[in-house]
Amino acid sequence: MKRVLSLSTSAALAGVLLAAAFTATEAGAASRHVVRPNAAGGTTATNMRAVRGPGGGYAARAGTTSVNPDGSASHRSGFAAAGTRGSAESSGSASRDASGNVTQSRSTTATSAATGNSVQSSTSYNSATGLTHSAICYSAAGAVIPCR
Repeated sequence: MKRVLSLSTSAALAGVLLAAAFTATEAGAASRHVVRPNAAGGTTATNMRAVRGPGGGYAARAGTTSVNPDGSASHRSGFAAAGTRGSAESSGSASRDASGNVTQSRSTTATSAATGNSVQSSTSYNSATGLTHSAICYSAAGAVIPCR
């Protein structure tokens, strides 16, 4: 299946579109949820939500979950948010095969509006090998700094 936009890009785009629909003093929200049969004979649910605050901040999330008759399942989601204190975006996926083996991954970036410092974290899980997590913090200039 060809994806034109990633889910995190879709979430960010939803936030931008929502922001463009309202003036800086207006707040608003939008959501959409669709459930349909999929090609594997199961069900796929897709949802997207976005909200804009009166101060111009926004948050948006998009996700897709599929469950199939053989017991396999998959999920992909992403979000983006920004406001006076900074911004964050994240995207990830999880899957279970018909035998029950699970894999998961998520990447997240958050940036402080006050300092420009940011953190990039990555988490993955595999039912055969366990959990892995890493985080790297950066100064506003892009230098690696200690995470606190």
